[in-house]
Amino acid sequence: MFIKGEFFFFFYYIVLEIAQIQLTSCYNVHMKYKNYIWDLGGTLLNNYESSSHAFAAALWQSADRIVLHEDIYNALKVSTDYAVNTFARDIPDFLTTYKKLEAETLKRPILFPGASKVLSVLMENGRQNFMISHRDSQVMAILKKAHIDQFFIEVVTADNGFSRKPAPDSIYYLLKKYKLNPDETVMIGDRPIDIEAGLAAGVQTVFFDTKKTDPRASQNIQNLTELLGL
Repeated sequence: MFIKGEFFFFFYYIVLEIAQIQLTSCYNVHMKYKNYIWDLGGTLLNNYESSSHAFAAALWQSADRIVLHEDIYNALKVSTDYAVNTFARDIPDFLTTYKKLEAETLKRPILFPGASKVLSVLMENGRQNFMISHRDSQVMAILKKAHIDQFFIEVVTADNGFSRKPAPDSIYYLLKKYKLNPDETVMIGDRPIDIEAGLAAGVQTVFFDTKKTDPRASQNIQNLTELLGL
């Protein structure tokens, strides 16, 4: 009976391996892009909810100020600078307080469904993953805690000194350093500035949002796994 059980699990494992090979081969046929440049927050990392709570806590802690959660969430979706200028421009050292509280929430990073799988399949199929983030070197710690750091060729952070998106400087840097063909390179993000940066750099663009679309983007997706069929 024990031998039969071992055989069953061995057979089950082989079936799973074959299914995975077939799945990967299927994706390999359809993927037209070779180079994927990712945004982090709101694209791979589902951080807006926790960041909104941290922002609200910072407002209360710094100035006894209350702002609706939805308003903070929508402002952060535009950019952190926009949210700060909208709700906390007059509060000294607010950004420092907010970043300290947000860092606590990022100790337990939550990825969007399919994020790790998509990165893995892309790498297994010879595609290259890059990242451009407005955050500093803290990004590397986040990626490691989320167990996806191994999927990236290079991660460009604020420490590199490039102008922030929508400026295309960081994309130009990757194109030049790795001799990437713009027609085979795609910028993936959840905000208009990601699409604007990609368009300015002359690469393809994918806008990721579960509700909205951006007509300027080359493609719009609601689930990250849709990338594997593009």
